[in-house]
Amino acid sequence: MNNANTSAIRPQSSSRFWTIERRKWMFCYTGLLPVLGLFMLLRIIPIVRTFILSFYDSDLINPQSRFIGVENYLSLFSDYLFRTALLNTTLFAVGTVTLSVGFGLFLALLMNQKIRLSAFYETVYFLPVITPMVPVSIIWKWIYDPSFGLLNYILSWFGIDPVGWLVYPKIGLWAIVVMSAWKLVGYNMVLFLVGLRSIPDEYVEAAALDGAGRFGLFRYITLPLLKPIILLVVVINTISSYNVFTQVYVMTAGSQGTAANPVRVLVYDIWENAFRYFRMGYASAEAVILFLIVLLLTLVQFRAMRSEEV
Repeated sequence: MNNANTSAIRPQSSSRFWTIERRKWMFCYTGLLPVLGLFMLLRIIPIVRTFILSFYDSDLINPQSRFIGVENYLSLFSDYLFRTALLNTTLFAVGTVTLSVGFGLFLALLMNQKIRLSAFYETVYFLPVITPMVPVSIIWKWIYDPSFGLLNYILSWFGIDPVGWLVYPKIGLWAIVVMSAWKLVGYNMVLFLVGLRSIPDEYVEAAALDGAGRFGLFRYITLPLLKPIILLVVVINTISSYNVFTQVYVMTAGSQGTAANPVRVLVYDIWENAFRYFRMGYASAEAVILFLIVLLLTLVQFRAMRSEEV
C-alpha cells in the first residue's frame, strides 16, 4: 500500500517540479526579451544586412541597385589601397598586442608583489584606459610634433635631429602602435592581476619548498594558471586592434600628419569608401572580410591555447 502511494506521489511531485522550473525559465527569458530585441536590432540585423549589401553595387541612394555577386570581393584583392590597409592593420595588431600584453603582464607581476602604494600605482596605470581616445590622440599628436613636440625635444638632448613621427606613413604607423599599447597596458594589467591574485598560495608555497626559484615559479606555476586570462586578454586586444580607427584618424588625417594619404587601416578604408565615395557595397565587402579575419584569428587563438593545455 505504501509503495503504491509513493509511486502515485512521485509523478505529481516530478510534474510540479518541472512546472516550477519551466516558469523560472519563462520568467528569465521574458525579462531578457527587451535586451535580446535590442541586440537583434543593433547587432544581428546590421551584420546580416552588411553581408547582403556586399553582393550588390550599392550606394546611399540605391542600397541594392544591382546584384553583382562576388565582384566586390574580387575587386578588393586587386585594390592596392585595400591591400595596404590590410597589411597596416595586421602590423598594427601584432605590434599593439605584443607590447600591451607584454608590458601589462610585467606590470601585473610587479603590482602583485606586496609593495607600498600599490593601489595608487594601479590607479595611475589605469587612468589612460578611462581617458577618451580623442583627447589622448590629440595629446600624443602634440608629443610627436616635429617642431615643438616633447619627444623630439628629449631626443635633442642626445644630438638627434627632429623626426616627423606622423608625417611619413611607415613611421606614423609605429608611432600610433606605441600610443595604443600605452593606452591598453593598464587594462591588461588589471586583468592579469585578477588572475594572479586567484592563484592559490598553496601552489606557490609547495613549489618554493621544492626549490623552485622566481623563474621556475613563473614558468611552471604562474604562466600555466594564467593561460585562460592570457587568452582572454589576447583575444580582446586583437579584436580592438583590428578595429582601430579613432587614433589613426585624429593623429594622421590632420595637417600635422599625412593629410593627403593618412596611415591607412581597414576601418579607415571602410569609412572612406562608405561615407566619402558612397560605395556602400564595396565597403560592406571590406567589413565582411574584417569580420572573417577577426573570427578566424579568435578561433585560432582558442585552438592554440587548448592544444597547449592538452
